[in-house]
Amino acid sequence: MIDFGDYALLRPLWLLALPALALLLVATRRRDALGDWRRVIDPALLAVISRRHKIAGATRRDGPLFVGVALIALALCGPAMKTPGAEQFRNLDATLILLDVSRAERLPQGVAAAQYLIERSGARRLGLVLYAGDAYLASPLSDDAKSLQSLLFAIDDRTVPDGGAEPDRALAFARHLLRETQILTADVALICDGEGLDARAERLAAALAREGHRVHSLFVSARSGADARDSSRRAEMTSLAAAGGGRADDAAHPQEIARAIEARGVAHIGSGELRALAWRDYGRFVLLLAAAPLLLALRGRGD
Repeated sequence: MIDFGDYALLRPLWLLALPALALLLVATRRRDALGDWRRVIDPALLAVISRRHKIAGATRRDGPLFVGVALIALALCGPAMKTPGAEQFRNLDATLILLDVSRAERLPQGVAAAQYLIERSGARRLGLVLYAGDAYLASPLSDDAKSLQSLLFAIDDRTVPDGGAEPDRALAFARHLLRETQILTADVALICDGEGLDARAERLAAALAREGHRVHSLFVSARSGADARDSSRRAEMTSLAAAGGGRADDAAHPQEIARAIEARGVAHIGSGELRALAWRDYGRFVLLLAAAPLLLALRGRGD
């Protein structure tokens, strides 16, 4: 599926038929109406036949045929328009950000990564969970990205009163929230420095993956490269993302994860039975248009 905002092609691979049709048209245009008959019939006899019988150019009649076949290929591509109220399908997908606010020196990088994900969220619903020693819902799932962005800049290391870093509590909270809101598929982005990750956190990530969600990890590194624990924590973040069926990357470079989240939302709505609800396929009407040139192409074939 190729999405152009309110318009889409549901089966774009059929577009490959159009260049093939164009090549066929060029190939047939190189030959005249008599084709290979000029090579097998005596020229004098052919001249007599041509004078006594009207020989119509095949390429003249094939023009409408090619137009009709091109319209059929276009119809098979599934030209579609978004149905009224299709925005209601946004609650099928969501992006939930879990942000570690326990360490002030690493918070700016985490906030910047969260900001980037929110800016490229598209029409998906967004939610924000802040955690340190415990997890709290800072913003419920909503399509109001601007209010969430404003909230991010008001966060500091004292926002969550519980000391420590417990990412497993944030993951458990995320799982409970997604169940409660009946979200079908969500991308959960854990933004932290890896502190507190353990086997329970991986099990929760795997459980989220089994329920149709994905868990991504964005590693927030120290300002200087002197933190010797960074490499081991980065490995733990990668392992967590693998268990959750998501991607692992650095919080300073969240572009790949943002693209993966954005692509998934389009693919989910554009596939399966949900596509018929979210998009109105106008291919059948294009097929009706193809009938006119096809009838012109067939007219007089028996002459």
